[in-house]
Amino acid sequence: MSRYTGPSWKRSRRLGISLSGSGKEIGRRNYAPGDHGPNNRAKISEYGQQLHEKQKLRWMYGLNERQFRNLFVRAGKIREGKHGVNFMILLERRLDNVVFRLGLATTREQARQLVNHGHILVNGQRVDIPSYEVNVGDEISLREKSKNLQQVKDALEATSSRPSYVSFDDNKMTGTLVRLPERDEMNPEIDEALVVEWYNQRL
Repeated sequence: MSRYTGPSWKRSRRLGISLSGSGKEIGRRNYAPGDHGPNNRAKISEYGQQLHEKQKLRWMYGLNERQFRNLFVRAGKIREGKHGVNFMILLERRLDNVVFRLGLATTREQARQLVNHGHILVNGQRVDIPSYEVNVGDEISLREKSKNLQQVKDALEATSSRPSYVSFDDNKMTGTLVRLPERDEMNPEIDEALVVEWYNQRL
């Protein structure tokens, strides 16, 4: 499946959520794009609600449909915890997302680019796979020559807070996933139960 290359802000406005995490997309116009966006009162079917929620989560983390579905199936094989919550935890453990959470990038897309271009180290070893699964205790850092990247400096300056399940040393510019996140620490605008319902009817 090809990657979406259209206007990301329009997609955020259509779903009513900031997919980048910055809030800028819907800060000024918190309604769907198009002439009828502000007055669109069409009732959404149960199918539409499930699809809407699935797309919100998938586009937020920037996965294609196959990657997303495979990760969902894998989450269902985890014996402890709820399927939907385990799924979101697996998404949070992706290397590009952890780089974003540490504040080394302003968006997940920018974090994915840092990983793809080989700027990120995991436990001292270069990893250029955005889907790499970070384990608790893993140390995430930048290659020495990458610490002077302007986009990284700008991202760190713009970072005001980080989730409590990650830690970051500003002097060494290294971060760690200290524990797995709890459900109330992940995006409250996502109803993961609807995502589970969507896939349970189709897998």
